[in-house]
Amino acid sequence: MKKSFLLLLILTLSYSSCRKSDYVLSDQHTLITDKGSGTGTTTWTADKNYLLNGKVYVNDGQTLTIEPGTVIRAKTGQGEKASALIVARGGKIIANGTAQKPIIFTVEGDDLQGSVPIESNGLWGGVIILGNAPVNSDKSENHIEGINPAKNERVIYGGSDPNDNSGILRYVSIRHGGTLLSPGNEINGLTLGGVGRGTTLEYIEVISNRDDGFEFFGGTVNARYLVSAYNGDDAFDFDLGYNGNLQFLVGIQGPKAEEDVNDPALLLELSDREGSPKTRPLIANGTFIGKGATANKAMLRFDKSASGQIINSIFMDSSYGLQVEYTGKPNDSYQLFTNKHLQFTNNIFHQVANNSSLQVFSIFTTTNHDISDEDALLKAHFSEGQNSILDPGLSTKIPYQLQPTTSDFGPLAPLPDNPHFQNASYKGALPPLHDSPDHNWLQGWTLLSTHLNP
Repeated sequence: MKKSFLLLLILTLSYSSCRKSDYVLSDQHTLITDKGSGTGTTTWTADKNYLLNGKVYVNDGQTLTIEPGTVIRAKTGQGEKASALIVARGGKIIANGTAQKPIIFTVEGDDLQGSVPIESNGLWGGVIILGNAPVNSDKSENHIEGINPAKNERVIYGGSDPNDNSGILRYVSIRHGGTLLSPGNEINGLTLGGVGRGTTLEYIEVISNRDDGFEFFGGTVNARYLVSAYNGDDAFDFDLGYNGNLQFLVGIQGPKAEEDVNDPALLLELSDREGSPKTRPLIANGTFIGKGATANKAMLRFDKSASGQIINSIFMDSSYGLQVEYTGKPNDSYQLFTNKHLQFTNNIFHQVANNSSLQVFSIFTTTNHDISDEDALLKAHFSEGQNSILDPGLSTKIPYQLQPTTSDFGPLAPLPDNPHFQNASYKGALPPLHDSPDHNWLQGWTLLSTHLNP
């Protein structure tokens, strides 16, 4: 989370102070509040409109099922009045939408027809899922950021079960979140703390969140078909020992992304701390679009001791490319690069770092060490990893065209022998336009699709 963020315009709506029970039915909405008992094991149905009033938990042992086509709105508010849905460790959410009937989380007053401008952010909290999978923490567990942990066991995450199952999120759109909890402290669109690989995450959009789109705090969960657009901070953020496999990711920076010189918003941020497990995701088939040649810094940054692999992806429109930190410690990100734990292979770059293969990769440091030799070694990895400067034919201005118009992608990195990965004979998150003109998996269910070519 960023420590400096201007407070944007917030919708001003009245709040109900009457909480006679956990579930209060109004004329138009089923009002959902929580005084400690959580949601219970229950189903939210598509024939009702739900309104979150404050922080609502799915407690340990409870299962919240949400039918396809259900719309969950949330009251605005900051600090203790912030509204969010939090799946506690040991709880489950089954939000199994479809392309025709997505499940939508948004702010009160959103008629889904444009009453809330697409880039409005910070209007409510977000969705938080906590699990029992390993995290890099002194006590093997942690309190999730963004929520006051005082006397609240429901915000603890982490454990020893990499196969932990927190449920299903499929065809879910999370819109206009990231409300201010305290200065510099906002909720991510989808926060995942210690979530295990037994959880299913597919076809999820986070759009116009004030803070990060997706943030993974440790855990082992795999995911695919993720969309992060117009968010104020990082599109995807990985920390505290996240180990998982991700495929088909779309990240688009919007005009409200932070431009702090010391800590700018990134499309991908990977960081870690001393200890284990280490942050080491494998990301395949991503399409990442920055703010332009003069508007932002790096697109991707590996901090401290984070590592991982990025393969068969497309990066476009940024003044800088990919940065790796040198700290001089034995397991810093640069040393992990030399040990081949950090690799960028068979990726495409266009309008990134002046289209110079010698500038796309770079080392950064806060030490006094002369990093020229390390920088040269990292830059050599551009060609060694069969990365290329190539125009894939995307349109990166509204209306976006995110399906490439060329099939000349160069060689593909082989996908790992892992059932999570789907066969893809192309680079980027979507197939070439002429090969699969009707296979734009973003269309219809995402809010972003209103800014795409039909």
